[in-house]
Amino acid sequence: MSEIKSFSDYTSKYNSNVDFSALFSGTSDSSSVGNTNMLSDYAAIKNGSYGKLMKAYYAKQDAEKLSGKGDTSQKITLMKTSADSLKKSADALNDSSLWEKKKIKKKDEKTGEEIEVEDYDWDKITKAVKSFVEDYNDVVKEAGESNTKDVLRNASWMTGMTDKNSNMLAKIGITIGKGNKLELDEDALKQADISSLKTVFTGYNSFVSKISQKATGISNAANRASATYTNNGTYSKTDFSLTSSKIDKEV
Repeated sequence: MSEIKSFSDYTSKYNSNVDFSALFSGTSDSSSVGNTNMLSDYAAIKNGSYGKLMKAYYAKQDAEKLSGKGDTSQKITLMKTSADSLKKSADALNDSSLWEKKKIKKKDEKTGEEIEVEDYDWDKITKAVKSFVEDYNDVVKEAGESNTKDVLRNASWMTGMTDKNSNMLAKIGITIGKGNKLELDEDALKQADISSLKTVFTGYNSFVSKISQKATGISNAANRASATYTNNGTYSKTDFSLTSSKIDKEV
């Protein structure tokens, strides 16, 4: 899966309903055939062959899970660090100090002299929005390549919510492009009405606040996916503290 499209795509890709009834079909005692099967099973248990069969069966199941259905520890680490970066950039946009007018030095267009004016720091705002868009796109990319169901589910919710806010985002220069990735028009951003920007980027129920929550959900899902069984049947986790910065190379 190269991109996150919709929640329905996620549900069609994964179906976790597995029928194990066939494994125990020989234990029925409703007929003479069932009684015969029970005697046969008893003999198999007694001589140890049944236990070997069960071990082989579950070993095969574990091998299938490891080989085809899960993500590598590198992918999981990349997913978590990308999601954490998105949360950080989203929270930076939701910082009220970013949206306060400040005394800024600018050059007068007519005289060329440097003057001090009170205005929003558009360079800082633009930089913050660019970081958010880049981090959002990284998460979409990594989630699209993931085989972890919880990651895909949370990412599908995130892109679905973004799609619902597409009209509002377009007013401030952010559009949804190919593969559900965001595209930023910096000129349109700087010309946008400040109240529209604050609606998108500030407040508990704002778009960017909800993205921050979804980023946390994706990070937590990746963290859960890092848990694996040890030989003793206990859980161990990939040590994400070993990765202090984002992995840039392709997985």
